[in-house]
Amino acid sequence: MKTRVLITGGAGFIGSNLAVKMIKLGYDVVILDNLSPQVHGDDCEKSYSYRLIKDIVTFIKGDVNNVCDWEKALKDIDIVVHLAAETGTGQSMYEINKYIESNIGGTAKVLELLTNTEHKVKKMVIAASRAVYGEGKFECYEHGIVFPESRTEECMKNGDFEVKCPICSKTVTMLPTDESSELHPTSVYGFTKQAQEQLCMIVGKALNIPVVAFRFQNVYGPGQSLKNPYTGILSIFSTRIKNGNNLNIFEDGLETRDFVYIDDITDAILLGIEKNEANYNTFNVGSGENINVLEIANTLREKYESNISIEVSGNYRLGDIRHNLGDLKQINKKLGYKPKVSFKQGISNFVDWVENQEIEIDNYESSIEEMKQKGLYK
Repeated sequence: MKTRVLITGGAGFIGSNLAVKMIKLGYDVVILDNLSPQVHGDDCEKSYSYRLIKDIVTFIKGDVNNVCDWEKALKDIDIVVHLAAETGTGQSMYEINKYIESNIGGTAKVLELLTNTEHKVKKMVIAASRAVYGEGKFECYEHGIVFPESRTEECMKNGDFEVKCPICSKTVTMLPTDESSELHPTSVYGFTKQAQEQLCMIVGKALNIPVVAFRFQNVYGPGQSLKNPYTGILSIFSTRIKNGNNLNIFEDGLETRDFVYIDDITDAILLGIEKNEANYNTFNVGSGENINVLEIANTLREKYESNISIEVSGNYRLGDIRHNLGDLKQINKKLGYKPKVSFKQGISNFVDWVENQEIEIDNYESSIEEMKQKGLYK
């Protein structure tokens, strides 16, 4: 009998790619997704990721905030892969209740059902996030390993964007952030992902249901929503470039991100499902390299053969981090995970895919205007 897997948020970017891969491997896949217009647009039938899965899975249109939808989706399920979440770091800073209700409340509902009703669930995989680390792990020349809090608005207003030692306030050097690092989320989104992860671990251990948490770095690749102006820098930049709009690079453009290709993410999830060594563990999933945002912008402009302007403005958003690089030693040692797709290859695959998609409306400026009105964009 086939293993029956429920993927929440399975019509989204990661979920749809995972579902396709699992179907090929012989899994029976059920998807619960609310087809959010922010991700899929007003006509979900045109959504690339939804069209990818709608004819090969059992699809349930529903919401993780609805207990009845959870009850329907959990029927005869062996494994839950919980990906459904609100994901915009900037948006989370002013739509606070929405993020709390969806990311924490929706998770609490399934955990309560697993606690109080009969089910067949044998494992749960949770999409955690590197956002739980906040700025992450750094080294101070005087004080060694430190885990700084958020950068101050005073420093950033003066054009000093680097992370400071929490003891002496001197600039510190970034280190790869490992899973034992202190948790210092700098956004509401990061806080909700920390709570989501910890809730699942606590309840999973109490119920003897193995939980695996993956702290994803910056995921990208073909199928990523080109409609959503709140998340996914490669998609946001691509949509702007395809519309002929100039790029505004925040801070000094030297902030870095760990971009991990979608196929490496889905491979990691499968390792978490299939290996007992993953049970009750938390893993970073990244690429092993970080790249600055200005380089990203220039690379995309070149690949799209565009003549748009790139301006390094010094603007900044409260809640953003400076650098990001995940330490992958634990996932390599316990699960044998190694990223297979280099950024050079991955960005080429992504751009080739974008070139074959309809040009989406660029809603980025309206998202920035929302943040300005809330005092979160400077």
